[in-house]
Amino acid sequence: MPEVKTKNKRMKRKTITLAAVALLFAGVSSVKAQSDPEPINVVTTAVPFLRISPDARAGGMGDLGLATSPDVNSGFWNLAKTPFNTSQYGLGLTYTPWLKDLGLNDVYLLSFAGYYKLDDLQALSGSIRYFSLGNIQFTDGSGNDLGSGRPREFGIDAGYSRKLSDKMSMGLALRYIHSNLVGDYAGDQGNTYQAGNTVAADLSFFYTGANEDGQGFNFGAALSNLGGKIGYTKDATQKDYIPANLGIGATYTKVFDENNKIQFGIDAHKLLVPTPPSNADSASIANYRSKGVVNSWLSSFGDAPGGFGEEMREFQLSFGAEYAYNDQFFARAGYFYEDKNKGNRKYFTVGLGVKYNVFGLNFSYLVPSGAGINRNPLSNTLRFGIVLNLDDSGEAPTPIN
Repeated sequence: MPEVKTKNKRMKRKTITLAAVALLFAGVSSVKAQSDPEPINVVTTAVPFLRISPDARAGGMGDLGLATSPDVNSGFWNLAKTPFNTSQYGLGLTYTPWLKDLGLNDVYLLSFAGYYKLDDLQALSGSIRYFSLGNIQFTDGSGNDLGSGRPREFGIDAGYSRKLSDKMSMGLALRYIHSNLVGDYAGDQGNTYQAGNTVAADLSFFYTGANEDGQGFNFGAALSNLGGKIGYTKDATQKDYIPANLGIGATYTKVFDENNKIQFGIDAHKLLVPTPPSNADSASIANYRSKGVVNSWLSSFGDAPGGFGEEMREFQLSFGAEYAYNDQFFARAGYFYEDKNKGNRKYFTVGLGVKYNVFGLNFSYLVPSGAGINRNPLSNTLRFGIVLNLDDSGEAPTPIN
């Protein structure tokens, strides 16, 4: 693949930044001193845009979303929550600037979601995530201009969810994933690089123990991105794992009175992807890449070189809370944690929401932290989302408190 360079200072900064994004997506931490007894061994995947929080509400709660109260964007986290929405149908749109802290305006994640309840028991859902990496200038090793391209990736979902009882539900979603990392660039006629495509599925479960006032515990679990590997060349041995994931979460809602309530909870996530070998010899790498998809999911629970302790460090944790006043005004806060040797992403988030009649607006902000390749791409970024909730009558539903 031709070397990515730039013609001017701004493009140079973008190119370097995009390289850093690839590392940040994978969760790469800053270089440790040689005396550090615990080696850095980050679990990496292709299409890491599927791991970006795709809605502003969850983004304001430290990426908490598996067991929170259902909303338009439930399908991005736990599709099984959808039948418990009080609205007949809903639509949501979220815009997330990427690397805004560095002055880039054409790198972003755009997500759209919608659902329709067929009746009180079942619902259909659909969503799309589109990630633009901006415009990239390509040159050869001598600096000769080879043209430009616009790398981009997207995922399209279709899902079905159903209540199993008044308290439980399940959901199933199918996903088509497209990843074009060279954009419209044609390149040399002899190169073998191409866009990657694959399909995946999500299986989710939701249980609500809340009473009629809405107070109580919720539990959620989801297996996400269970699908085939993705390749960017014609060489079938060079395909990469996609971010298959196991997520488990719980929330508790405390209702103080008819106007005031607070919800707080925790999510735990683990990638169902093999841990890279600690030694980088060709045999170990070949064995790592040759694992079958199902085998890779199962082996991900016991293949870390450091044993059980390292496996536990591969879990990522989200802590979040949401205060609601009269189901119209919302204040949110959260914290995301990842082990220092598994990516070292740690950040606080805050968010606000307002709902008026059928419309809702959500905003979230990631508090700046880290430096260099540890600098989060969403630092100093305000992301926002618009939601619409309606019944068949075209009126806003009556909220259940």
